[in-house]
Amino acid sequence: MLQQKLQNWYQIHRRNLPWRHTTDAYTIWLSEIILQQTRVSQGLPYFEKFYKNYPKVTDLANAPQDEVLKLWQGLGYYSRGRNMHFTAQWVVKNYKSQFPNTYQELIKLKGIGSYTAAAIASFSNNEKVAVLDGNVFRVLARFYVMDTPINTNLGKKVFEEKAALFLDKKNPGLHNQAMMELGALVCTPKNPSCFNCPLSEACLAFTTNSQERYPVKEKKLVVKPKFFYYFNLNHKQNIALFKRPAGGIWQGLYDLPLLSSDVSLTPEGLQKEVKLQLGLNLKMKDLNECQWSTKHLLTHQRIQAYYFSLKIDPELLIFPQEIVWVNKKDLTTYATSRLLEKYWEATQFN
Repeated sequence: MLQQKLQNWYQIHRRNLPWRHTTDAYTIWLSEIILQQTRVSQGLPYFEKFYKNYPKVTDLANAPQDEVLKLWQGLGYYSRGRNMHFTAQWVVKNYKSQFPNTYQELIKLKGIGSYTAAAIASFSNNEKVAVLDGNVFRVLARFYVMDTPINTNLGKKVFEEKAALFLDKKNPGLHNQAMMELGALVCTPKNPSCFNCPLSEACLAFTTNSQERYPVKEKKLVVKPKFFYYFNLNHKQNIALFKRPAGGIWQGLYDLPLLSSDVSLTPEGLQKEVKLQLGLNLKMKDLNECQWSTKHLLTHQRIQAYYFSLKIDPELLIFPQEIVWVNKKDLTTYATSRLLEKYWEATQFN
């Protein structure tokens, strides 16, 4: 039986990861949220930090959001951190601090989609639901040589049906773990190690030497350029920050006053826009040369960021958002985006 061969392979070759030694739904949920859009090597230290600080859902629920986002800093996709904090509070309030472990209850929670609900339900409760993440998409696409693009609604439906048919109903949790691990370690995007695959004898892509053709994806969205102009406004040993309002990937994080533009601005154009949008009257000599610049890539944006460091009288500062003056030595205690963190590291807060 192919499923049994797959599980035997997994028992021998699986990675020793901390969340695989428990059936606690909260712990598994914590790992799954952190690993969304994140490599295991990058997510593991974050999981360890979060689990150490918040070993129970009540610990996470009672933590201030700023503290949670500070721990999350550098992991990206900050909505995950905000949703995680919200969900912990919801579970404490509505589930008497007992994290649910059934698909139908899990799918109701904020930040949990069909894959995450299936993963938690099968790993913690051995529920008969198939997981479908990027690794499983790839394994199934190659095994059955499926041409339906995986990044379409039709593709999701077709692959969900195929995953459910291939699921080992007697050991769904173990099966799901094995499928994900096979995609991560053997059935990799490039140069898959097919001769080490327990499913290779029945894999249609392997027998037709067409592994690199699968899975099929529709053309990616165009990544748009964006230009950010940051202003490090300082007075004595204090720097002006504001907390980003609701909306956008960095909501709830602290940031320097900035101007965003779809096109690159000349110093003259920047001076005009800064006055119109930020209420800052800056001299041309302040804008002729930036202190530091960097590039930062998001899912749908390619950001070119410029940073200007200026001394300013707080009483003369006019800015649309509420400003918080923070001492330089306390900057690292505020939750910020990775883009701003890179600036702190490069300039040593100067």
